[in-house]
Amino acid sequence: MKRHIPQVVLLAAITGWIVAVADNVHAQTTDSLLTDTVDQSEFPQVTVQPLDQVVPLGSNVVLFVQANNANGYQWLRNGVLIAGQTNNVLAIQNVGVNDVGLYSCQVINGDQAVPTRAASLQAVTAGNNAASVDTTADGNVVIASDIPGGGPITVFGTPYPGSGKKGNCPGPYTGYVYYSKSISQGWGWAPITGATVLTATDTNRTDTKVEYYGAYGDGGCAQTSVTIPYPPYSPVYRFTIYFTNNVPTNAYPITLTGFNP
Repeated sequence: MKRHIPQVVLLAAITGWIVAVADNVHAQTTDSLLTDTVDQSEFPQVTVQPLDQVVPLGSNVVLFVQANNANGYQWLRNGVLIAGQTNNVLAIQNVGVNDVGLYSCQVINGDQAVPTRAASLQAVTAGNNAASVDTTADGNVVIASDIPGGGPITVFGTPYPGSGKKGNCPGPYTGYVYYSKSISQGWGWAPITGATVLTATDTNRTDTKVEYYGAYGDGGCAQTSVTIPYPPYSPVYRFTIYFTNNVPTNAYPITLTGFNP
């Protein structure tokens, strides 16, 4: 037995050293976690986010953000800085197709920056439908006139790249464009009273799938164009174009027949 005492002593010494090292590492890690905690009290706090909007081509738009602890702003379109747009209000005059996109704002306080949500701006051209829409600085939508004439309307939206699969239709896809209105603008497009032809059509390509979705849950999908049954089940509808390849990078149109702008 005495022959093994030095080995026992050595093992005990090694075990004690390992425990001491582990305790020291734990203490340092705990101290690091406590001392590295970031004080977020001076981070900007976004209180009002920019809103999604659908407006007629040629109208004026105001995007607005409100925040606490902010001393600077920088607006972006599709993730790219917009030169000179460093206020909490972004005014876009005479909206064109090239203005369609996703708008966000970096809210800044010193070295800290907090992003807002990305607000979708879509534009609509309305054949013989007449409408004039503007927005105020607080994001309220003001409709000066809305005179449906029954003709087709074209809505321009922003394509989103991203692969996926959804049932047999659209099936596999590599990107899509989602055409919707905000709740304050009516959620979607309303069928014109008395219109018996209600269609959504991609007039630019033949390899896309078009889907409609009603506020009451009805929906349908088909190649290139869909027709909403008459009489329509829902009061308003939203639409999506799915791309099976070659997702566009610019604003992409859908043509709606029988719907108010």
